[in-house]
Amino acid sequence: MPRSTLFTAPTALLLLAACTGGDAAPAAEGTTAVGSDRINPLVTLHEGADAQFGLYAPSAGGGQTRDGEPRPVVPAEERAAQMLGYPNSDYVFDGSMEGGVEENLDAFVAFRDAMHAGGATARTHPFVVKMAKIESAEQATREVAMQLATGVSGVMFVEVESAEEVRWALDAMRWTSDGGTRPESSVGTAPEYWGVSEAEYRERADLWPLDPGGELVSWVIVESREGLANVREIAAVPGIGVLWPGAGTLRRVFSTVSDDGTRVLDEEAWEGAIQQVLAACKEFDVACGYPANASDIEVRMEQGFSVFVMGWGDAGFATVELGRELAGR
Repeated sequence: MPRSTLFTAPTALLLLAACTGGDAAPAAEGTTAVGSDRINPLVTLHEGADAQFGLYAPSAGGGQTRDGEPRPVVPAEERAAQMLGYPNSDYVFDGSMEGGVEENLDAFVAFRDAMHAGGATARTHPFVVKMAKIESAEQATREVAMQLATGVSGVMFVEVESAEEVRWALDAMRWTSDGGTRPESSVGTAPEYWGVSEAEYRERADLWPLDPGGELVSWVIVESREGLANVREIAAVPGIGVLWPGAGTLRRVFSTVSDDGTRVLDEEAWEGAIQQVLAACKEFDVACGYPANASDIEVRMEQGFSVFVMGWGDAGFATVELGRELAGR
């Protein structure tokens, strides 16, 4: 089911003006004006209370298979062509920087460049990327700025365990002039991918929904017992775009290994953890995300999850199509 509508007072006034034909109310101080020309389609979907369906970017390959055989590296241009060939993903999800932003940034930029060369922009193919585990405010400021400077539209913060970590993360997504910690110098090549001037990028690259006219979204994922213990405090931090239970990681948290090496899942506890995150989302009116597949997306939508990410490939495509059909999109 779509999330309940989340509008701040300035947003509601602006939408009312648009519907009645009157003049839009001025933006609150420290925010950008909301116009009909959204850059980030994910914000449009949020404001319309519409479910969202996205895919992991095609694998870059490399490394080894389970049999120890080398796995071929897939060129960025080939991966971009694959992504551009599938029209129904609301966003491109890239997890390559979870293992380290600085080490993996160049490879991500090569993929983004190949996407852009093929015609993609932030309006048609917004990127949401994973951030490495945040250990300090300083790290968040430095590494989030590096990611935003590539033109991404959203950042997922992994293994979040406290409200303090969330505040570090969200501050890092906002310019210092807007009360955050993002350096004013960290524009990079983002305006090019967004298709706007540097001046317009600076104006619009703020965090939604704290700024109703902002074009950046934050995703926060809870995937540990400590995170679950603090999930209400985490969900209560203003500015979270989507809160996620790390379903795969939590599955391991609530699993044990038997004497014969078999992993045994406590399914009741695992599902309870997922529902605990969902309950916090509902209590604090935050969209809730889930890594669904075709066998469970319908029930997850009925429960109240509204943002979904699927793996690249036929199974993921089928899940996107089913989700869009269920959502009436």
